[in-house]
Amino acid sequence: MSSEPAGAGSGPGDHADRLRWNAKYAAGFVPSFVPHPLAVRVLSMDRSDGPVAELACGPSGAALLAAANGCQVTAVDVSDIALGMLGDKARRHGLDHLITLVHADLSAWRPEPRSYAVVLCTGFWESAVFTAAAELVASGGLLAWEAFTAQARRSRPSLQADWCLAPSEPASLLPPDFTLLDQHDRGLKRQMLARRAPTATPEPHVPLPTMPTVALRL
Repeated sequence: MSSEPAGAGSGPGDHADRLRWNAKYAAGFVPSFVPHPLAVRVLSMDRSDGPVAELACGPSGAALLAAANGCQVTAVDVSDIALGMLGDKARRHGLDHLITLVHADLSAWRPEPRSYAVVLCTGFWESAVFTAAAELVASGGLLAWEAFTAQARRSRPSLQADWCLAPSEPASLLPPDFTLLDQHDRGLKRQMLARRAPTATPEPHVPLPTMPTVALRL
């Protein structure tokens, strides 16, 4: 198991989300580590070779599932307690060598663009983070997302408006080189699955045949 800092000036520190989620996980929370259905779906699909990134992972069954299938996984969360739970579970299952834990605020985390075959997030929404996450997807890779819709605020008024998807989001925010594979509402949440276009393979150069030189006799 390896752990990476968020980078200079971007660590969570006393970030409100870190404090809120750490309080939840410290209060006798028992994670199930059952992988999210969207994670099961995306990890079963054909995709380009490469690592998997799970954003706002929490104590994730999805990261464990990806690692169990031989993928290198980067698991990012603002809660160090959640990452500790995931790390302990990975070690018990002998998967810790495949999972890198990143303690970071997603709004500040900026890895190498187009470096992941799968980018997955099932419990967080911020439009700027989605835009940045799309840039992480490699050619031919998959972007899978689930978040609350604006309608969820009717039954959960504590949800802030900017935590919720507007109509047609997140598909409407996809870069033009993505193809939308699916978007549908699931209760108070919306799921989206999209694929970035593969890089076009240039046609091999075929040299013209060399014509023999013929001497013209007059």
